[in-house]
Amino acid sequence: MVIVCPRVVFSALRGNSGKTFLTVGVGACLRNRGKRIVPFKKGPDYIDAAWLGMATGRPCHNLDVFLMEREGVFSSFLARLPQTDGVLVEGNRGLFDGMNREGSYSTAELAKMLQMPVILIVDCSMTTRTAAAMLLGCQHFDPEVAIKGVILNRIGGTRHETIVRSAIEDSCGVPVLGAVPRITGGAFPGRHMGLVPPPEHLGASLAVAEAARIAARYIDIDRLWEVAEGSPPLTLPDLKGEEAAWPACTSRQPRIGFIRDSAFWFYYPDNLEALERLGASLVECSALDDEELPPIDALYIGGGFPETHAESLAANVSFRRSLHEAVERGLPVYAECGGLMYLGEKLIVKERTFPMVGVFPLNFVLDRRPQGHGYTILEVDVPNPYFPTGEILHGHEFHYSHILDGEEGSLTLALNVRRGYGINGRKDGLCYKNVLATYSHLHASGAKRWASALFEQALFYKDREDKLFWEGRPIVVNDVQVVTGNSGRPDACFRQTL
Repeated sequence: MVIVCPRVVFSALRGNSGKTFLTVGVGACLRNRGKRIVPFKKGPDYIDAAWLGMATGRPCHNLDVFLMEREGVFSSFLARLPQTDGVLVEGNRGLFDGMNREGSYSTAELAKMLQMPVILIVDCSMTTRTAAAMLLGCQHFDPEVAIKGVILNRIGGTRHETIVRSAIEDSCGVPVLGAVPRITGGAFPGRHMGLVPPPEHLGASLAVAEAARIAARYIDIDRLWEVAEGSPPLTLPDLKGEEAAWPACTSRQPRIGFIRDSAFWFYYPDNLEALERLGASLVECSALDDEELPPIDALYIGGGFPETHAESLAANVSFRRSLHEAVERGLPVYAECGGLMYLGEKLIVKERTFPMVGVFPLNFVLDRRPQGHGYTILEVDVPNPYFPTGEILHGHEFHYSHILDGEEGSLTLALNVRRGYGINGRKDGLCYKNVLATYSHLHASGAKRWASALFEQALFYKDREDKLFWEGRPIVVNDVQVVTGNSGRPDACFRQTL
């Protein structure tokens, strides 16, 4: 399959170069000009993706070969192209930075894979001609990476701009598409996990408007769009096998809930779309505002910032109680990172203690430094409701919390940590009844069993009273073994295909 689509990826020489601010500004500026822009974030990030989605008015999807593999990246990219004018991708870290010395999974490798021209953002703080030397080094480091334009950021004045611009254009043969001065005040303030996310930014719309104003004033948007339009035709592999991996939709439609509010909102759009594609009806709810859990057949709790909302989460006693009771009745629940913390007994933030749901008898403590940060590789070694033993999962973790030492000793942990930290450096994936909670975030395009497993558990929960008579022992129905928990009750079960 060959497609023609204007596309461009924004990258930088290193992190903290103003890449997100300028990408958001360009995206919003193109939207203001009537362009239908599809945004992507390279890597596993949720916060930058949220800003890009807000700027362009479309959900921002992630592209990450480690999480999704090449077929997943191609499939997700292709699925967003209908009825669009172009694609805008924000890279992460420096252009060639990856998880090893070969730069595997870097922005440069993604740019080559999707044949995208690169716009390099250069932080010009306290430098002039050296900026040209660094760009020249990037050009020679991997000539297959098509660096087609440069945006100078944090320029000190007209003379500064003139020197850097002429050095780059004369020595590197790459056009400078813009020169942005140092911005004081900061419309995009940061904190411990990056930028303050839009759900917690009181002036989020104004911040995006300010980014658009700066992009329109200091960046040549017309020339930048010409670069995007100059993208070569892209040949995509045959994706029939990828599509066939998704089971056909069922006529039965389970209700799968997911908590989305300013405390919990880390969801890859692909994950929610995968559940809908299987036939699930998604039910959004809030742990901050709703009095109780709505009628659902399964629950997905994503990550987020329970630590910044700990007092409000604790105050909503009725919702916490309804969730705890539902878990005891056997409600299938899959939770990630912040969702895991919410299911604990208590959350300790700055020496203040807040009661949480209490599914797991664990106290989570927010630390000043990251406890787990980066890609994870997990091996399933304990039977659980969602993944077969022996399966290898690729994920990502970024958490500042840890549990008090030794508290996990009496609990079941289903995942061996091959790479990463997880719960204690060795294990992740807390299990209780039909709950699996982990610090790692998974992407449905890579962890293909995840969506179908949650969907099937929801169906099983929905239908179990009509199908099963429980006598406290394993029962086989249509080649499916129903395994009871210690109580032998139907609310302590999961099923495994024989």
